[in-house]
Amino acid sequence: MFDWLLGAFSKDMGIDLGTANTLVYVKGRGIVINEPSVVAINNRTDQVVAIGEEAQKMVGKTPSYITASRPLTSGVISDFDVTEKMLRYFIEKVHSEGFTLNPRPRVVIGTPLGVTEVEKKAVEDAAINAGARKVYLIEEPMAGAIGANLPVQDPTGSCVVDVGGGTSEIAVISLGGIVSFKSLRLAGDELNQDIIQYARDKFNLLLGERTAEEIKIATGSAFKLDDPIVSRMRGRDLVSGLPKEVEVNDTQIREALSRTISNLIDNIKMTIEETPPELVADIMDKGIILVGGGALLRGFDKLISYETQMPVHVVSDPLTAVVRGCGIVLEDIDAVKDVLLPTQYEEPPK
Repeated sequence: MFDWLLGAFSKDMGIDLGTANTLVYVKGRGIVINEPSVVAINNRTDQVVAIGEEAQKMVGKTPSYITASRPLTSGVISDFDVTEKMLRYFIEKVHSEGFTLNPRPRVVIGTPLGVTEVEKKAVEDAAINAGARKVYLIEEPMAGAIGANLPVQDPTGSCVVDVGGGTSEIAVISLGGIVSFKSLRLAGDELNQDIIQYARDKFNLLLGERTAEEIKIATGSAFKLDDPIVSRMRGRDLVSGLPKEVEVNDTQIREALSRTISNLIDNIKMTIEETPPELVADIMDKGIILVGGGALLRGFDKLISYETQMPVHVVSDPLTAVVRGCGIVLEDIDAVKDVLLPTQYEEPPK
Protein backbone atom coordinates (compact mmCIF):
# COMPACT_ATOMS: atom_id res chain seq x y z
CA MET A 1 0.00 0.00 0.00
CA PHE A 2 2.79 2.40 1.00
CA ASP A 3 4.74 1.46 -2.17
CA TRP A 4 1.66 2.09 -4.31
CA LEU A 5 1.17 5.53 -2.69
CA LEU A 6 4.79 6.52 -3.37
CA GLY A 7 4.46 5.12 -6.90
CA ALA A 8 1.49 7.38 -7.61
CA PHE A 9 3.84 10.38 -7.25
CA SER A 10 6.74 8.76 -9.15
CA LYS A 11 7.63 8.98 -12.84
CA ASP A 12 7.81 5.62 -14.60
CA MET A 13 11.01 5.18 -16.61
CA GLY A 14 12.43 3.22 -19.55
CA ILE A 15 16.19 2.67 -19.33
CA ASP A 16 18.67 1.58 -21.98
CA LEU A 17 21.45 0.44 -19.64
CA GLY A 18 24.29 0.37 -22.15
CA THR A 19 27.99 -0.38 -21.81
CA ALA A 20 28.92 3.03 -23.24
CA ASN A 21 25.84 5.21 -22.57
CA THR A 22 22.73 5.09 -20.43
CA LEU A 23 19.55 6.66 -21.81
CA VAL A 24 16.41 7.31 -19.77
CA TYR A 25 12.87 7.75 -21.09
CA VAL A 26 10.23 9.20 -18.77
CA LYS A 27 6.59 8.31 -19.33
CA GLY A 28 4.75 11.23 -20.92
CA ARG A 29 7.93 13.28 -21.44
CA GLY A 30 10.27 11.31 -23.72
CA ILE A 31 14.05 10.93 -23.46
CA VAL A 32 15.39 13.13 -20.66
CA ILE A 33 18.86 11.65 -19.96
CA ASN A 34 21.63 10.52 -22.30
CA GLU A 35 24.89 10.20 -20.41
CA PRO A 36 27.98 7.96 -20.48
CA SER A 37 27.78 4.86 -18.26
CA VAL A 38 30.81 5.98 -16.25
CA VAL A 39 31.15 6.38 -12.48
CA ALA A 40 34.08 7.95 -10.60
CA ILE A 41 34.63 6.57 -7.08
CA ASN A 42 36.91 7.90 -4.31
CA ASN A 43 38.59 4.70 -3.06
CA ARG A 44 39.55 6.30 0.26
CA THR A 45 36.01 7.16 1.29
CA ASP A 46 34.05 4.84 -1.07
CA GLN A 47 32.02 7.87 -2.12
CA VAL A 48 30.81 8.68 -5.63
CA VAL A 49 32.75 11.65 -7.04
CA ALA A 50 30.90 11.98 -10.35
CA ILE A 51 28.53 10.09 -12.65
CA GLY A 52 27.85 10.38 -16.37
CA GLU A 53 29.29 13.33 -18.31
CA GLU A 54 31.43 14.60 -15.42
CA ALA A 55 32.89 11.14 -14.76
CA GLN A 56 33.59 10.65 -18.48
CA LYS A 57 35.86 13.71 -18.44
CA MET A 58 37.94 12.07 -15.70
CA VAL A 59 38.68 8.79 -17.52
CA GLY A 60 42.45 8.31 -17.81
CA LYS A 61 43.11 11.54 -15.87
CA THR A 62 42.48 10.60 -12.21
CA PRO A 63 44.90 10.41 -9.28
CA SER A 64 45.55 6.96 -7.81
CA TYR A 65 42.81 7.17 -5.17
CA ILE A 66 40.00 7.94 -7.68
CA THR A 67 38.78 5.28 -10.11
CA ALA A 68 36.68 6.32 -13.12
CA SER A 69 35.27 3.21 -14.78
CA ARG A 70 32.26 1.62 -16.42
CA PRO A 71 30.21 -0.63 -14.13
CA LEU A 72 28.94 -2.60 -17.16
CA THR A 73 31.05 -4.84 -19.38
CA SER A 74 29.75 -6.31 -22.64
CA GLY A 75 26.23 -5.23 -21.75
CA VAL A 76 26.08 -6.95 -18.35
CA ILE A 77 26.79 -5.73 -14.82
CA SER A 78 30.40 -6.21 -13.76
CA ASP A 79 30.23 -4.05 -10.61
CA PHE A 80 26.88 -4.44 -8.84
CA ASP A 81 27.32 -1.74 -6.17
CA VAL A 82 28.47 0.93 -8.61
CA THR A 83 25.65 0.08 -11.06
CA GLU A 84 23.14 0.47 -8.21
CA LYS A 85 24.58 3.89 -7.34
CA MET A 86 24.42 4.95 -11.00
CA LEU A 87 20.78 3.86 -11.34
CA ARG A 88 19.88 5.62 -8.09
CA TYR A 89 21.53 8.80 -9.40
CA PHE A 90 19.47 8.68 -12.63
CA ILE A 91 16.21 7.92 -10.78
CA GLU A 92 16.79 10.82 -8.38
CA LYS A 93 17.81 13.14 -11.23
CA VAL A 94 14.53 12.44 -13.06
CA HIS A 95 12.54 13.22 -9.88
CA SER A 96 14.63 16.22 -8.78
CA GLU A 97 12.20 18.73 -10.34
CA GLY A 98 9.18 17.40 -8.42
CA PHE A 99 8.31 16.94 -4.78
CA THR A 100 8.73 13.16 -4.52
CA LEU A 101 10.68 12.47 -1.34
CA ASN A 102 11.22 8.76 -1.99
CA PRO A 103 10.60 7.95 -5.68
CA ARG A 104 9.36 4.41 -6.42
CA PRO A 105 8.88 4.26 -10.21
CA ARG A 106 8.13 1.29 -12.44
CA VAL A 107 11.13 0.69 -14.71
CA VAL A 108 11.52 -1.04 -18.09
CA ILE A 109 15.16 -2.01 -18.75
CA GLY A 110 16.70 -3.37 -21.96
CA THR A 111 19.01 -6.39 -21.56
CA PRO A 112 21.26 -8.16 -24.11
CA LEU A 113 20.13 -11.40 -25.72
CA GLY A 114 21.29 -14.65 -24.19
CA VAL A 115 22.07 -13.26 -20.73
CA THR A 116 22.11 -15.81 -17.93
CA GLU A 117 19.53 -15.92 -15.13
CA VAL A 118 22.22 -14.61 -12.76
CA GLU A 119 22.91 -11.62 -15.03
CA LYS A 120 19.16 -10.90 -15.36
CA LYS A 121 18.74 -11.10 -11.58
CA ALA A 122 21.66 -8.67 -11.11
CA VAL A 123 19.88 -6.06 -13.29
CA GLU A 124 16.58 -6.52 -11.43
CA ASP A 125 18.20 -6.37 -7.99
CA ALA A 126 20.26 -3.29 -8.88
CA ALA A 127 17.12 -1.46 -10.08
CA ILE A 128 15.04 -2.53 -7.04
CA ASN A 129 17.82 -1.49 -4.63
CA ALA A 130 18.14 1.83 -6.48
CA GLY A 131 14.47 2.63 -5.78
CA ALA A 132 12.31 0.96 -8.44
CA ARG A 133 9.08 -0.63 -7.15
CA LYS A 134 8.69 -2.90 -10.18
CA VAL A 135 11.14 -3.94 -12.90
CA TYR A 136 10.30 -5.18 -16.40
CA LEU A 137 12.99 -6.61 -18.67
CA ILE A 138 12.98 -6.57 -22.47
CA GLU A 139 15.59 -7.89 -24.90
CA GLU A 140 17.43 -4.99 -26.56
CA PRO A 141 16.83 -6.05 -30.20
CA MET A 142 13.11 -6.39 -29.40
CA ALA A 143 13.11 -2.92 -27.84
CA GLY A 144 15.04 -1.59 -30.86
CA ALA A 145 12.48 -3.15 -33.23
CA ILE A 146 9.61 -1.58 -31.27
CA GLY A 147 11.48 1.75 -31.29
CA ALA A 148 11.81 1.41 -35.08
CA ASN A 149 8.02 0.88 -35.32
CA LEU A 150 8.32 -2.68 -36.66
CA PRO A 151 5.25 -4.97 -36.32
CA VAL A 152 6.93 -7.31 -33.82
CA GLN A 153 3.69 -9.02 -32.75
CA ASP A 154 2.57 -9.83 -36.32
CA PRO A 155 3.30 -13.17 -38.06
CA THR A 156 5.95 -11.56 -40.29
CA GLY A 157 9.73 -11.61 -40.01
CA SER A 158 11.80 -8.60 -38.99
CA CYS A 159 15.61 -8.65 -38.80
CA VAL A 160 17.25 -6.21 -36.39
CA VAL A 161 21.00 -5.66 -36.02
CA ASP A 162 21.86 -3.74 -32.84
CA VAL A 163 25.53 -2.69 -32.63
CA GLY A 164 26.15 -1.05 -29.28
CA GLY A 165 29.22 -0.27 -27.19
CA GLY A 166 29.82 -3.68 -25.60
CA THR A 167 27.62 -6.11 -27.56
CA SER A 168 26.29 -6.60 -31.07
CA GLU A 169 23.04 -8.50 -31.44
CA ILE A 170 21.41 -9.88 -34.56
CA ALA A 171 17.82 -11.06 -34.13
CA VAL A 172 14.99 -12.25 -36.35
CA ILE A 173 11.67 -11.42 -34.70
CA SER A 174 8.17 -12.78 -35.38
CA LEU A 175 4.97 -13.06 -33.29
CA GLY A 176 6.49 -11.19 -30.35
CA GLY A 177 9.46 -13.54 -29.96
CA ILE A 178 13.04 -14.09 -31.12
CA VAL A 179 13.19 -16.83 -33.79
CA SER A 180 16.96 -16.88 -34.40
CA PHE A 181 19.74 -14.72 -33.02
CA LYS A 182 23.43 -14.15 -32.41
CA SER A 183 24.79 -12.19 -29.45
CA LEU A 184 28.41 -11.11 -29.81
CA ARG A 185 30.92 -9.38 -27.57
CA LEU A 186 32.09 -7.49 -30.65
CA ALA A 187 30.93 -3.89 -30.84
CA GLY A 188 32.07 -0.28 -30.51
CA ASP A 189 34.63 -1.02 -27.78
CA GLU A 190 36.20 -3.76 -29.90
CA LEU A 191 36.47 -1.34 -32.84
CA ASN A 192 38.30 1.11 -30.55
CA GLN A 193 40.71 -1.66 -29.55
CA ASP A 194 41.30 -2.43 -33.24
CA ILE A 195 42.38 1.18 -33.80
CA ILE A 196 44.65 1.09 -30.72
CA GLN A 197 46.28 -2.13 -31.96
CA TYR A 198 46.69 -0.74 -35.50
CA ALA A 199 48.40 2.42 -34.18
CA ARG A 200 50.74 0.29 -32.07
CA ASP A 201 51.63 -2.07 -34.95
CA LYS A 202 51.94 0.48 -37.78
CA PHE A 203 53.23 3.60 -36.03
CA ASN A 204 54.65 2.43 -32.66
CA LEU A 205 52.07 4.79 -31.19
CA LEU A 206 50.22 4.20 -27.92
CA LEU A 207 46.67 5.61 -27.97
CA GLY A 208 44.15 6.04 -25.20
CA GLU A 209 40.60 4.67 -25.54
CA ARG A 210 39.02 8.12 -25.80
CA THR A 211 41.42 9.10 -28.61
CA ALA A 212 40.64 5.86 -30.46
CA GLU A 213 36.91 6.57 -30.10
CA GLU A 214 37.39 10.08 -31.52
CA ILE A 215 39.37 8.69 -34.48
CA LYS A 216 36.64 6.10 -35.14
CA ILE A 217 33.93 8.77 -35.18
CA ALA A 218 35.96 11.23 -37.26
CA THR A 219 37.50 8.84 -39.80
CA GLY A 220 35.97 5.37 -39.44
CA SER A 221 34.11 3.65 -42.27
CA ALA A 222 33.12 0.14 -43.37
CA PHE A 223 32.80 0.80 -47.12
CA LYS A 224 34.95 2.80 -49.54
CA LEU A 225 34.06 6.49 -49.35
CA ASP A 226 33.54 8.87 -52.26
CA ASP A 227 35.38 11.65 -50.44
CA PRO A 228 38.55 10.69 -48.49
CA ILE A 229 38.83 11.75 -44.85
CA VAL A 230 42.11 12.61 -43.11
CA SER A 231 42.63 13.16 -39.39
CA ARG A 232 45.45 13.40 -36.89
CA MET A 233 46.20 10.74 -34.29
CA ARG A 234 48.03 11.76 -31.13
CA GLY A 235 49.58 9.52 -28.52
CA ARG A 236 52.88 8.40 -26.99
CA ASP A 237 55.76 7.10 -29.10
CA LEU A 238 56.58 3.60 -27.82
CA VAL A 239 60.23 3.98 -28.85
CA SER A 240 61.12 7.42 -27.48
CA GLY A 241 58.36 7.70 -24.86
CA LEU A 242 57.62 11.23 -26.09
CA PRO A 243 54.39 12.64 -27.56
CA LYS A 244 53.85 11.87 -31.23
CA GLU A 245 51.33 12.84 -33.90
CA VAL A 246 50.63 10.99 -37.15
CA GLU A 247 48.23 11.62 -40.00
CA VAL A 248 45.82 8.82 -40.94
CA ASN A 249 43.14 8.49 -43.61
CA ASP A 250 39.87 6.58 -43.90
CA THR A 251 41.52 3.73 -45.87
CA GLN A 252 43.93 3.01 -43.01
CA ILE A 253 41.22 3.13 -40.35
CA ARG A 254 38.98 0.92 -42.52
CA GLU A 255 41.83 -1.58 -42.63
CA ALA A 256 42.13 -1.39 -38.84
CA LEU A 257 38.40 -2.08 -38.37
CA SER A 258 38.09 -4.75 -41.07
CA ARG A 259 38.58 -7.84 -38.85
CA THR A 260 35.77 -7.01 -36.42
CA ILE A 261 33.44 -5.77 -39.16
CA SER A 262 34.00 -8.96 -41.20
CA ASN A 263 33.17 -11.00 -38.11
CA LEU A 264 29.91 -9.06 -37.66
CA ILE A 265 28.96 -9.58 -41.32
CA ASP A 266 29.65 -13.34 -41.05
CA ASN A 267 27.36 -13.59 -38.03
CA ILE A 268 24.58 -11.68 -39.79
CA LYS A 269 24.82 -14.20 -42.65
CA MET A 270 24.78 -17.13 -40.21
CA THR A 271 21.67 -15.78 -38.45
CA ILE A 272 19.85 -15.46 -41.79
CA GLU A 273 20.95 -19.02 -42.73
CA GLU A 274 19.33 -20.32 -39.53
CA THR A 275 16.07 -18.46 -40.18
CA PRO A 276 13.01 -20.29 -41.62
CA PRO A 277 12.61 -19.52 -45.36
CA GLU A 278 9.17 -17.90 -44.95
CA LEU A 279 10.67 -15.32 -42.60
CA VAL A 280 13.67 -14.78 -44.90
CA ALA A 281 11.20 -13.84 -47.65
CA ASP A 282 9.70 -11.22 -45.31
CA ILE A 283 13.16 -9.85 -44.49
CA MET A 284 13.97 -9.55 -48.20
CA ASP A 285 10.85 -7.41 -48.59
CA LYS A 286 11.37 -5.18 -45.54
CA GLY A 287 15.15 -5.25 -45.33
CA ILE A 288 17.55 -5.51 -42.40
CA ILE A 289 17.11 -2.78 -39.78
CA LEU A 290 20.19 -1.23 -38.13
CA VAL A 291 19.97 0.30 -34.64
CA GLY A 292 22.54 1.28 -32.01
CA GLY A 293 25.57 3.56 -32.19
CA GLY A 294 27.41 1.20 -34.57
CA ALA A 295 24.78 1.94 -37.23
CA LEU A 296 26.37 5.40 -37.55
CA LEU A 297 29.65 3.95 -38.90
CA ARG A 298 29.98 5.28 -42.44
CA GLY A 299 29.05 2.76 -45.12
CA PHE A 300 28.16 -0.04 -42.67
CA ASP A 301 24.67 -0.35 -44.18
CA LYS A 302 26.13 -0.45 -47.71
CA LEU A 303 28.58 -3.22 -46.77
CA ILE A 304 25.86 -5.37 -45.15
CA SER A 305 23.62 -4.87 -48.18
CA TYR A 306 26.48 -5.81 -50.54
CA GLU A 307 27.37 -8.95 -48.56
CA THR A 308 23.81 -10.20 -47.91
CA GLN A 309 22.17 -9.03 -51.16
CA MET A 310 19.33 -7.56 -49.07
CA PRO A 311 18.16 -3.99 -48.52
CA VAL A 312 19.46 -2.42 -45.29
CA HIS A 313 17.87 0.52 -43.49
CA VAL A 314 19.31 2.66 -40.68
CA VAL A 315 16.53 3.88 -38.38
CA SER A 316 16.26 7.59 -37.65
CA ASP A 317 18.40 8.37 -34.59
CA PRO A 318 19.70 4.79 -34.10
CA LEU A 319 21.35 5.68 -30.78
CA THR A 320 17.96 6.13 -29.11
CA ALA A 321 16.01 3.31 -30.81
CA VAL A 322 16.26 0.90 -27.84
CA VAL A 323 15.23 3.43 -25.20
CA ARG A 324 12.38 4.64 -27.44
CA GLY A 325 11.21 1.03 -27.61
CA CYS A 326 11.38 0.79 -23.81
CA GLY A 327 9.31 3.98 -23.67
CA ILE A 328 6.64 2.61 -26.02
CA VAL A 329 6.40 -0.50 -23.82
CA LEU A 330 6.18 1.70 -20.74
CA GLU A 331 3.27 3.70 -22.14
CA ASP A 332 1.09 0.56 -22.41
CA ILE A 333 2.68 -2.45 -20.70
CA ASP A 334 -0.45 -4.62 -20.82
CA ALA A 335 -0.68 -4.36 -24.63
CA VAL A 336 2.86 -5.66 -25.18
CA LYS A 337 3.43 -7.85 -22.10
CA ASP A 338 4.07 -10.88 -24.34
CA VAL A 339 7.38 -9.39 -25.51
CA LEU A 340 8.70 -8.92 -21.95
CA LEU A 341 11.01 -11.39 -20.24
CA PRO A 342 9.78 -13.24 -17.13
CA THR A 343 11.33 -11.78 -13.96
CA GLN A 344 11.99 -13.18 -10.50
CA TYR A 345 9.25 -10.98 -9.02
CA GLU A 346 6.36 -12.24 -11.09
CA GLU A 347 5.05 -15.29 -12.90
CA PRO A 348 5.94 -15.62 -16.61
CA PRO A 349 3.20 -14.19 -18.87
CA LYS A 350 0.62 -16.81 -19.89
